[in-house]
Amino acid sequence: MFANQPKGLIPAALSNMGERFGYYIMNAVLVLFLCSKFGLKEETSAIVYSCFYAGIYVLSLVGGLIADKTQNYKGTIIWGLVIMTLGYIVLSIPILATSENTTWLLSLTCAALFFIAFGNGLFKGNLQAIVGQLYDNPRYAAQRDSGFQIFYVFINVGGVAAPFIAPILRSWWLGVHSLAYNASLPALCHEYLSVTDNMNQQNAENLYALITGMGGNTQDIAGFCTQYLDVFNTGIHYSFIASVAAMLISLAIFLFTKKGLPSPAKKEKAETLNYTPEEKARMAKEIKQRMAALFAVLGIAIFFWFSFHQNGTSLSLFARDFVRTDSIQPEIWQALNPFYVIVLTPFVMMIFGALSRRGKEISTPKKIAIGMGLAGIAYLFLMIFSWSQGYPSAEAFKALPPAEAEAWKTGPWVLFVLYFFLTVAELFISPLGLSFVSKVAPKHLQGLCQGLWLGATAVGNLLLWIGPLIYNACPIWVAWTVFLSVCLVSMGVMFCMVNWLERVTK
Repeated sequence: MFANQPKGLIPAALSNMGERFGYYIMNAVLVLFLCSKFGLKEETSAIVYSCFYAGIYVLSLVGGLIADKTQNYKGTIIWGLVIMTLGYIVLSIPILATSENTTWLLSLTCAALFFIAFGNGLFKGNLQAIVGQLYDNPRYAAQRDSGFQIFYVFINVGGVAAPFIAPILRSWWLGVHSLAYNASLPALCHEYLSVTDNMNQQNAENLYALITGMGGNTQDIAGFCTQYLDVFNTGIHYSFIASVAAMLISLAIFLFTKKGLPSPAKKEKAETLNYTPEEKARMAKEIKQRMAALFAVLGIAIFFWFSFHQNGTSLSLFARDFVRTDSIQPEIWQALNPFYVIVLTPFVMMIFGALSRRGKEISTPKKIAIGMGLAGIAYLFLMIFSWSQGYPSAEAFKALPPAEAEAWKTGPWVLFVLYFFLTVAELFISPLGLSFVSKVAPKHLQGLCQGLWLGATAVGNLLLWIGPLIYNACPIWVAWTVFLSVCLVSMGVMFCMVNWLERVTK
């Protein structure tokens, strides 16, 4: 697995682990946190989530431009880590949201999210560009795909632990105050505090029953709701302190190992001096072809990330609403994806290696097309399951009496199957997409092209709010059908382009 890999690969991957740790905390908690802290509707929280994750990847394009312009990739990466850390520090400060301070507090939260997104933009694409530079050495060129797969495994190590942090700290802090976790209680508390006189009768009964079950004071429901929201969300704020620590560790690793990583600026400068006019003309034609191939794959990537990143929106809401979470809180299920990445990557690499040794190597474009089909299988499974169970829209489901809704929920096995197929699809697309970009990107535009890959992810993320919208308005199998259709169409288009893409990348 590690044979014939450049020495700088593992230090670069370890430098990325802190960013992934914070990413998976945010992926697990952000939508649910915005709902529980500010009482936002799920659709509104999903829009904030979509803008935040789109910002991460759009700003990677800005970060790539900055690094290419200044030819200071390593300095740009360091600034990215510092700015991300500042954003997490702001989020770690627990302030109770009230009707008087919600406007400025929500604005402050969004500003912190912008800091994280901007720092990520400076960091992410440029580190990936440096990893790609490791394989420009002919000695390692044949290991490019496997190298990016190894890189992907290591950066996901932090992602396995991250989703556990917020639920553990939240449960601990609730326990300190003699309270217990309940997924539906924050929404009921916000509804009671905001529209006491018009609260849905069934919801009022549910709230009263939950307070009684916790031994709370039913004579002061407003006081209980205020306290519960404060304690519940403070525990989540504390999880962002762990993100700060992870970012500082990544910064230390990068500062300690950066001398062993390539410097694209110096390399490109030396090569440019030797180009003849004829070579420059040929290069211009080649660059045009390569950029056309890049944009074709970027178009497919948009639709993959639109479907895959539902794990932080509609799929996260599905885990909360339709899956029994007696002992496992919904955020924790986000650990399945990075766990599967770590466990399955060696097997995927073994399969690719065996095919290569037999002369049946699958090209990178074809792997990406297969990945889209695998993502489609994940949503096909969830669509058939939800349809067979007769699940209504999420809004209708949450309006049911608690006992009836609980009896209708499914077991966690559904999430294990779903994330298995989604993760295998990811392994066929995400690390190999990074490898593809590093192959076709002109050497003087490495940062920009990695930024374009992340920019395509941003466009997909801008569409994430569509999932929760359908999820709450229609029987939930309709939402999964939409994502299935997107994956199948994208797979078909990608297969149609495979021969052309293979010629360009030779």
